[in-house]
Amino acid sequence: MAAEPLLRRINPSTPTHITTSSSSPSLPRPSSSSAFNSRRSAFPSNPSTHKKRSTTGPRSWIRVDAVSGASSILEADKLSIMRRCDLPARDLRLLDPLFVYPSAILGREKAIVVNLEQIRCIITADELLLLNSLDSYVLQYTVELQRRMAAAAEAEATGAEASDRLPFEFRALELALEVACNYLDSQAAELEIEAYPLLDELTSKISTLNLERVRRLKSRLVALTRRVQKVREEIEHLMDDDGDMAEMYLTEKKHHMLETSFLGDHPAFAYSSAPGAGISVSAPVSPASSPSDSHKLEKTLSISRSRQDSVRSSENAIEHIQELEMLLEAYFVMIDSTLNKLTSLKEYIDDTEDFINIQLDNVRNQLIQFELLLTTATFVVAIFGVIAGIFGMNFEIPFFQQTSAFQWVLIISGLGGFSIFAFFLWFLKCRRLMPL
Repeated sequence: MAAEPLLRRINPSTPTHITTSSSSPSLPRPSSSSAFNSRRSAFPSNPSTHKKRSTTGPRSWIRVDAVSGASSILEADKLSIMRRCDLPARDLRLLDPLFVYPSAILGREKAIVVNLEQIRCIITADELLLLNSLDSYVLQYTVELQRRMAAAAEAEATGAEASDRLPFEFRALELALEVACNYLDSQAAELEIEAYPLLDELTSKISTLNLERVRRLKSRLVALTRRVQKVREEIEHLMDDDGDMAEMYLTEKKHHMLETSFLGDHPAFAYSSAPGAGISVSAPVSPASSPSDSHKLEKTLSISRSRQDSVRSSENAIEHIQELEMLLEAYFVMIDSTLNKLTSLKEYIDDTEDFINIQLDNVRNQLIQFELLLTTATFVVAIFGVIAGIFGMNFEIPFFQQTSAFQWVLIISGLGGFSIFAFFLWFLKCRRLMPL
């Protein structure tokens, strides 16, 4: 009787065997893959590998819709955000909280990448993706953006004339600049409140504790000044480059792209609807006209339409660039004022250091003068020692037999020492080495 193979469907964790009908059943042998898995499970896994995988997992983003202003929580990984916003990986690294990057504002084809202090977001024409955080400034940014969008929508619904008709991306960018500038300005104000009394105290009382506090204060000042300068440089760079400012008009580029795709599907309607067209396409075309003539006419119409679109877009770009430049200029003035505060504080610290150095030099000079007086007095006393040593020798002279000799020796030695000391003082005064 022929043996028929029987395939069994079992759990993937157990090895699969092909059994045949035989008189002597054979013991199942474990497969090589299961043996390899058993050996691999004997070694503990590297915890750093799981940590690296967790950092590349999905992150929490706060999504704000550009039309309704509604906010929601979005869980998305890095690759999904790259595809969603058409951004390279190096731009998303600026928003990664695990890395420390300076402030930056990058204009891309379909998004604006903003990294300003606590505000790390991606602005598109349709939405805002803000990196979710428990920081109060992030929550304040979200609430204020929703409030401004609601106020703008209410003004538009009531037909009121809006003072500024900015697109969504510029509203979000303006609020990010405002929050960052206000945060840096508040940091500078707190530093000023703490610094000036401490510096005044240091000028009156120089101590190790006060010097240590001033050292920490100066370190904070240098770090804050560097951050303020970086924000100022980013705004100035945008203001100096018209191409970067034109790149940030995401809503206009989106509408232009939609119009281009629609006009590409309906070329005749596009030309007839264009204002100022020199040739009317509503006139009927003779059936006797050749296909080449109609092709030339269509080519001429497309060239004329492209010229009109380019002129119109260039005029709008110039006008809008001026509008964006004025917006950036307002916050450039604000951040420049903060930088001036920090610069003034740094100059005050430098002046205090110079004053302390002058005081220390004065004390050092006084110590040197006192040391000079002690050296001169020591020299005079040494003269007395020399005289005492001379008269203390063991030899006989008639001068020792006089009773008044000791008194004369003391008087002459004292007058001589006093004269030498007075001469040194007069010499130091003439040389202006000591104020007397």
